[in-house]
Amino acid sequence: MKRTILLAALILAAAISLTGCRSHKVAITAHRGFWKSEAVANAPNSLASLGEAQANGFWGSEFDVNMTADGRLVVLHGPMIQTVNAQASPAAALDTLVLENGEPVPTLDSYLSLGAKSKCVLVFEIKAHQTAERSVEVTKACVEALKAHGLFDPERVIFISFSYDACKWIAANAPKFTNQYLGGDKSPSQLHEDSINGLDYHFSVLQKNPGWIEEAHALGMSVNVWTVNDAAIMQEMIEAGVDCITTDEPLLCREILGKKERR
Repeated sequence: MKRTILLAALILAAAISLTGCRSHKVAITAHRGFWKSEAVANAPNSLASLGEAQANGFWGSEFDVNMTADGRLVVLHGPMIQTVNAQASPAAALDTLVLENGEPVPTLDSYLSLGAKSKCVLVFEIKAHQTAERSVEVTKACVEALKAHGLFDPERVIFISFSYDACKWIAANAPKFTNQYLGGDKSPSQLHEDSINGLDYHFSVLQKNPGWIEEAHALGMSVNVWTVNDAAIMQEMIEAGVDCITTDEPLLCREILGKKERR
């Protein structure tokens, strides 16, 4: 009996390996909320975009956290908005600026206040800052903000970052949380050696390293892929076995996944 079960397991494993397919469901994360062609009135990282992701029932909503020179945590992509470098500027420099949809630049507190009202998983990108020390400082501040809003919960939040120092800090201080590196320059085994339990790589990285998905899963790691906005590449990544697709086109991804969407 045991031999029969073992043989069946080996056959199943071989079938998965040969087809590149996994039977598990795939989550959809709305990239910086829910925007671009599907929600043109909203701006990335806006409160409205987070509301759209929640209203449409997507598994996750990704957003970017920066810290101003004087310590305000803001939800903002990259260092530049209307020629102002958020990381090098005081918070007051952002007070008169607006996003593409007319909203003011959201503070992290305002974003988390809205995020606490939904079951949507908050995919928390901690932006890499000027130095490793500054990136870790921002990471610590983000954790304190989550605690203040009652959201320091591995079921509600996952961490992602291009800063390897931020990822290593999370691995050491919040090991129960899904913690994914974005850089694409390290194999799953390299991440695993530093106790980083997931990866979130651009689809081109996974295309060049097709064995990394299977390697990551064998190590108990999660695999996300960003930013997949093309239907053919969505299908390719689904068949490759990724766990989550981060996309500017979540409705298109939902259509392709059908019953395979993880809610």
